[in-house]
Amino acid sequence: MREPAGTAPGGTAAGPGRVLVAVYALFALAAGARAAVQLSTRFSEAPVAYLLSALAAAVYVVATVALARGGRRVALAAITVELVGVLVVGTLSLADRAAFPDETVWSAYGRGYGFVPLVLPVLGLLWLRRTARAASH
Repeated sequence: MREPAGTAPGGTAAGPGRVLVAVYALFALAAGARAAVQLSTRFSEAPVAYLLSALAAAVYVVATVALARGGRRVALAAITVELVGVLVVGTLSLADRAAFPDETVWSAYGRGYGFVPLVLPVLGLLWLRRTARAASH
């Protein structure tokens, strides 16, 4: 019997990849809930920050699904967007605090989330690299 793509040996959701998928799912839920509350109750206070939180949530959802299903290209794209987002938003939120009157998931490199938003894409990219090598052997 053939195993689902994400659980096959060398798949992105096999072994430690399951933990990575779980963390991405948790962040998708956390960022999505945060964005929903912010957008529905305080949008006018900091629309850019709240829309960035919604973008982060969407990226986490895409990364979660792609990693769980073994979609390497989509996962690579989503995780790269995530890393660029956290680096750009993190830098801008520290350089121009007035532009971000309220925090996003990626503000200050994810300080409000224990810097997990900064570490997570690095781990995701390393995992994709490792599993790509394992799948090619």
